[in-house]
Amino acid sequence: MTYGYRRVLGACGGLLACGLILTGCSGSGSGDDGKKPQGKGSSTPQAPPTGSPTAAPTPTGLGFTPDPKRTPKNEADAKRLALAIVAGPDSWGSDYVKRSPYLSADDYWPVLSKQCSWETGTRPASVLHSVTAYSEIPAGSGRGALRVSSIVTVHRTEADADWEMAETLEEALRCPEQRLRDGERISGLMSLGSPFGVGGNFTAVDSLREAGTYLNDSVKGEQTYSWYQSRVGQITVTAVVKGAPGHVAKEVDSAQVHALVAMVGRAEDELEVQS
Repeated sequence: MTYGYRRVLGACGGLLACGLILTGCSGSGSGDDGKKPQGKGSSTPQAPPTGSPTAAPTPTGLGFTPDPKRTPKNEADAKRLALAIVAGPDSWGSDYVKRSPYLSADDYWPVLSKQCSWETGTRPASVLHSVTAYSEIPAGSGRGALRVSSIVTVHRTEADADWEMAETLEEALRCPEQRLRDGERISGLMSLGSPFGVGGNFTAVDSLREAGTYLNDSVKGEQTYSWYQSRVGQITVTAVVKGAPGHVAKEVDSAQVHALVAMVGRAEDELEVQS
């Protein structure tokens, strides 16, 4: 285990306690496993809404200093980086396994339409690579299948990554009710952004959480939908949960945060100056 991973994992308790708790915020959506499985939003960046998080200067108070020499310069470098960072089932917990298919297609990119429905779009030029890894706890012992996903998006610049964070918040305002796919939707979606040092965020340059009600025509009742996202330099990492009957909320939330901070730690290890 590297130093960077230990550093962010030590802050995991703070995230659970206060950093990603929604207490009256703004509303947002995903593809297969959450509204924006591969990054977010439209293919053309829009101006960030008032009050959106802005890029923090580097080096940050995280004790993380990126090395320009380790910055990915092309799609091949970005793909290697994304695959090294993305959280598989082991990062979520011992009960989780890979789903099939496990990884998204290289060119997959979700876009939220004007009708608040998630569709497949074209990856923007500002993104070098993006990947989603799909995991789950299979149904059994009176519990439904708990499906989760982790996303890593490597942008060309830090500013491009910051636009993605801002767009995520904007989508919640625009579409608090979203259609993920046939038979699946999110209701009452809300979001909260926390730049470093605000709201208990001491693990990343910028973080946000989205939460709402997950509705699946094949599953009885309402379930919880949760989306955690953080930015480290030009990289955004995301952990998504679509709730299922029979699963303890505290345990699921803990697994989601551990997957997120694992990816933050790996991103820092891949990009920071080597001593």
